Amino acid sequence: MGLVLGIETSCDETAAAVVDDQLAIRSSVVESSLEVHKDFGGVVPELAGRAHVATIGPVVRRALEEAGLDPLAPELDGIAVTSGPGLIGSLLVGLAAAKSYSLAWGTPYVGVNHLEGHLFAPMLEQPAMLWPVMTLLVSGGHSMIVLQHAAGRHEVLGETIDDAVGEAYDKVARWLGLGYPGGPVIDKMSMEGTAGSLPLPKSMTGVGLDFSFSGLKTAVVRGTEKRPDLSMSDVAASFQAAVCEQLLRKLRQAIDGREVQGIALAGGVAANSALRAGVTALADDYGIESHLPSMKMCTDNAAMIAAAGHYRLRHDGPSQLDLSALPNWQLADVR
Repeated sequence: MGLVLGIETSCDETAAAVVDDQLAIRSSVVESSLEVHKDFGGVVPELAGRAHVATIGPVVRRALEEAGLDPLAPELDGIAVTSGPGLIGSLLVGLAAAKSYSLAWGTPYVGVNHLEGHLFAPMLEQPAMLWPVMTLLVSGGHSMIVLQHAAGRHEVLGETIDDAVGEAYDKVARWLGLGYPGGPVIDKMSMEGTAGSLPLPKSMTGVGLDFSFSGLKTAVVRGTEKRPDLSMSDVAASFQAAVCEQLLRKLRQAIDGREVQGIALAGGVAANSALRAGVTALADDYGIESHLPSMKMCTDNAAMIAAAGHYRLRHDGPSQLDLSALPNWQLADVR
């Protein structure tokens, strides 16, 4: 298996990339429609779908050209496209494009789970990872602990029972009037604040590995109503510290009693500075490797979809043309 074109349109980024069989990135293009959604405080599905329709062709063409391929007749061994989970309208745009290119070029294509794509992201920059690896996958729509036995072989050990961590960041930021998306601005503000200035409860203190962030979000609202004198920076620092405490505590619980060779971060929230520092320190405590994706590999991109596509094409073969979008496709259902 040589070159694979990846296409990613699960949410508000239109992305295309070309990755070779050594998981070296030949090109990676991402076109975001974030500015369109900012005034609405979140992604508007219909607007996201329209943006994908307008940009998918130029984005794919640019990715092929940057990889040194003929955009009209590229020499590809496969096409990988996100088929779920995500916004159904956005997913359908990417799927339609992938099927069209597959038919036009005579190239096999495969549908890829977006979350499995995130699991492959660290491998694009650290291909010599030792297995098994405990991965904390955290984003705007998902929060889970995944034991990766090897590339493409994974086991979900725990996940959020309510809000995803990125969603909690956005809701707290909205309450504080900080705009959208909330994660980067809260992360930056927390550096100037004092954690613990706003007392917040510890959540999910039992032995299970599931997360919960809804109550923490509510505690921030109630706490700031009672303490309007607190600075935004102190609130941000307190919230971020509480989030990271729960994530890292559960991650430590997952590792204890299991033989793992490394700890990885994946997903959009993997860009959070406090979480990255915490995972690095945790790996040092256990004397194992930490695998932190670069900032460009944290957010949605097509290189990770192409990487996962390499595996799926080899092990499962191509998808049929009747493959539809799977907006609620669970990572646990990927075998």
